[in-house]
Amino acid sequence: MVEKVECAVIGAGVVGLAIARRLALQGREVVILEAENAFGTHTSSRNSEVIHAGIYYATGSLKAALCVAGKQALYRYCEEHDVKHRRIGKLIVAIDEAQIAGLKKYQAQAGLNGVTDLRRLDPRELRELEPEVSGVAGVLSPSTGIVDSHGLMLAYLGEAEQHGASLALGSPVVSGTVEDDGIVLDVGGAEPMSIRCDAVVNSAGLNAQAVARSIAGVPPQTVPPTHYAIGHYYTLAGRAPFRRLIYPVARQDWLGVHVTVDLGGQVKFGPDFSWIDRVDYRFDESREAAFYAAIRYYYPGLKDGALQPGYTGIRPRTTGPGEPAQDFVIQGPREHGVAGLVNLYGIESPGLTASLAIADCVDNALGAQAAAAPRDVTRANMP
Repeated sequence: MVEKVECAVIGAGVVGLAIARRLALQGREVVILEAENAFGTHTSSRNSEVIHAGIYYATGSLKAALCVAGKQALYRYCEEHDVKHRRIGKLIVAIDEAQIAGLKKYQAQAGLNGVTDLRRLDPRELRELEPEVSGVAGVLSPSTGIVDSHGLMLAYLGEAEQHGASLALGSPVVSGTVEDDGIVLDVGGAEPMSIRCDAVVNSAGLNAQAVARSIAGVPPQTVPPTHYAIGHYYTLAGRAPFRRLIYPVARQDWLGVHVTVDLGGQVKFGPDFSWIDRVDYRFDESREAAFYAAIRYYYPGLKDGALQPGYTGIRPRTTGPGEPAQDFVIQGPREHGVAGLVNLYGIESPGLTASLAIADCVDNALGAQAAAAPRDVTRANMP
């Protein structure tokens, strides 16, 4: 027997839960299918918990637009729903004169993205704000913050459930079929079942491509490649020497080993990304020496033995080593030709920051489809 459900959201990470909340608030019947036995166990709980300002992303990209819109919505949401957060601010630091051009580039890019509150700092101002940081200049981003990611996911889930959504844990989507009257998903777990859905949102994160490929009728050529980037995080023993997030000017195509301070005052350094071919969270302690060198680049007072292994996080990427930086990929019927289906690929940072804006984008896509011909959700439905 095939059960009937209006909307299925695949994946109970922070983005999937934000989408489920949004759809439930619109009066839709929603079931959230999560393969693990708890929500938010992968990318959503293995990150820096930063509310990003929207500084670095390419002009006109989904990351830029959804980060800036999502940041504003997220701060409002946290205040209205008592989710713990703090506008802690971020310093981007130039270590030498050659990097000042990088600071100017960031300011210019931020302005193009609608982030107009950055402030340049001279060496004296830098020392006054963060005495332990070494640098010749800096940029202060006052709208960068931190958030309790678990508390945020609990809030999203609670609201979704209050409006009729249900969460099915231990319920992996193992296959599916596109049919004339909907999409049938075959769900595994302790009690396997099949459900027929009017709408399916594939927000499976690290497994989004695998889920899409398992659904017969989704054109294979529309599913992007799968790449995984793992980041290691070390924690700092003892008192916190910083009051803000500290980011060095990027070298090459990454943002370096930066400093985050969580709501409990714990200082974390990371991530240093490398490529892997499968989901494997084992911690490689041989990276410790490289961490010390990278951190002392801007925090020369770091003492031997002060770092402790923290955790790893894996980001889903659609582009691999040596390829251009990826944007979010949000595909609707115009891209893949399947009515009622939205696939989300490569939803890494700033996915947490952009979660509410991504949810609006998906809701608009499904609403537009019901009212008219399919539209391009990757562009037409941005907030």
